[in-house]
Amino acid sequence: MEQRPVVLVVMDGVGKTDKDNGNAVMHAYKPQLDYLMANCPNTTIKAHGVAVGLPSDADMGNSEVGHNALGCGQIYSQGAKLVNESIESGAIYDSEAWKGAVSFAKDHTLHFIGLLSDGNVHSHINHLIAMVKQAKSEGIKKVRIHALLDGRDVPETSALKYVDQIEEVLADLNDNNFDARIASGGGRMVITMDRYEANWKMVEQGWHIHVLGEGRQFTSCKEAVETYRKELGCSDQDLPGFVIAENGAPVGTIEDGDSVILYNFRGDRAIEISKAFDSKEFSEFDRVRVPDVYYCGMLQYDGDLKIPNKFLVEPPHIKYTLSEFLVNKGVKSYAVSETQKYGHVTYFWNGNRSEKFDENLEVWEEVPSDVIPFEQRPWMKAAEVTDKLVEAIESGEYKFLRCNYPNGDMVGHTGNYEATLIGVEAVDLVLKRVMDACDKANAILIITADHGNADEMYEKKKKPEDAPKPKTSHTLNPVPFIIYNADVEIAEGDFGLSNVASTVAKLLGYEPDEHWNPSIIK
Repeated sequence: MEQRPVVLVVMDGVGKTDKDNGNAVMHAYKPQLDYLMANCPNTTIKAHGVAVGLPSDADMGNSEVGHNALGCGQIYSQGAKLVNESIESGAIYDSEAWKGAVSFAKDHTLHFIGLLSDGNVHSHINHLIAMVKQAKSEGIKKVRIHALLDGRDVPETSALKYVDQIEEVLADLNDNNFDARIASGGGRMVITMDRYEANWKMVEQGWHIHVLGEGRQFTSCKEAVETYRKELGCSDQDLPGFVIAENGAPVGTIEDGDSVILYNFRGDRAIEISKAFDSKEFSEFDRVRVPDVYYCGMLQYDGDLKIPNKFLVEPPHIKYTLSEFLVNKGVKSYAVSETQKYGHVTYFWNGNRSEKFDENLEVWEEVPSDVIPFEQRPWMKAAEVTDKLVEAIESGEYKFLRCNYPNGDMVGHTGNYEATLIGVEAVDLVLKRVMDACDKANAILIITADHGNADEMYEKKKKPEDAPKPKTSHTLNPVPFIIYNADVEIAEGDFGLSNVASTVAKLLGYEPDEHWNPSIIK
């Protein structure tokens, strides 16, 4: 039997639910998806919580763990769960990186940089609290926290909840021999946490704020948040950077002899600031002053490129990926997305691996993303990504092709409902071109998503008369799984993203790897 090509489309951030809390997926004009759901084999699959290796089903999924699961067909302990286990066992404090950071900063300052929330997507405030307490117990005398404010994985104006929480902890810990304070901060979409080198200016601004202490000064983090909200009316993720000062002097610049721990566990928005601290041949911006510090991350965010060199918790060692399986079968594959999700269909898909398993059998293409607020161009680069995908399908060169459309996630994160409708519609519009190309090439098309976002754009109302409040975080909803152009039957089972790899292998005519979770089709 002739092997038919298989095309996998990931509609990033497009969950499925019948509930309507600003459900931009439900209300979007989407004739392609409506047709597919009505006429093709389909189901919903889990994309959050334990199904993707997170601690509990109260934990929303994200693109990183989602693409790990899609690409490897298994469930690995991820991010928060890894760190939780390491802190609970004490293994984190036995790591060379922790011991090195404490030793280096003994007579200096131990700095913590990271996202201050309990969103559990990039970080968790409990991890920070545990490490600050441990630092005091090991004789560290001075700690400074550089707080990146969330409003994206948690309610959009919840920053002061976490600021008050950490300030209360610090007040209880501080004494004549221990001095811990918040030293700087700013919104996660303004400073420090850029990803995929889309906007190095964010990282440069973070460097000036955290390291050099250059920025608008306030007497406390609370004062900074309240002042910016009053002046700008923006959500936490968009708050400008700020420096905490006393008598006109910053309370926590980063100096020679200090240690710096980036306590985010998720990699994509941790790599660039890690490069700025860790790279000897750094040229992305003028750092002005480069202090001699001991720098480490919560995890190693890129194992192949060794970023950073030192880290507290070992990342999951993912084996038996679909990419390696196909390379061993001699199958040529293709991956494409725009910058915002390019790393997801390559690095995360390949099991946190920057390198290809085979340079000849794996082809990756990136479409540069626009560096503008996503709500201003919610169609993003869907058309350009589709141009490349269709060309690859029609070439007949590949047996497995995958792409990611970031619109539902990246536009969904802005909290702008009208723009997110357009983002979902833009993806639906280009799906027609992909379907037509699959028809022409006799290819099988799988359409799914990595987690929800656009399906819930408003926070649930506390009172019926309350005005809708934008929701900028991911959802706990399942995601669609649709197969087009194949006469197959959906199996019975409780499926998640980790069941997709076996399904792809089966559609290609192979017996799935014995380590993978079962196929979604019979």
